[in-house]
Amino acid sequence: MVSFKYDLNQDFIELQASNWNGLERVFVNGKMVSKKLNFSKNSEHHFQLDNGTSCKFQLLIDPSTEQLVCRIFKKNNLVTSLKQGKDNLLASQHAMQGMVLFSSIAALALVLVS
Repeated sequence: MVSFKYDLNQDFIELQASNWNGLERVFVNGKMVSKKLNFSKNSEHHFQLDNGTSCKFQLLIDPSTEQLVCRIFKKNNLVTSLKQGKDNLLASQHAMQGMVLFSSIAALALVLVS
């Protein structure tokens, strides 16, 4: 799971993106305002802040650096660009693979013991 968090004036916004099941969710002040499945290298989420101001998240992989980039727009103006390196993505994927492997071995052991 990759997460981008940002304080935008009076609002706390967060984008959560799962790199194994494609689920992306956007939260404003803890309330989910957007959700979608995405398996491509980029996506967009349009949502409104509590005061009605329109915002947009762009999530993409920069081809030159292989960094995951989250751009935050408010009223179509770029506010910030947050980045996470490839290492964060790989660490998350390795953790998930480890859990799947452990679960598989545990299930196999239960079948063999029965």
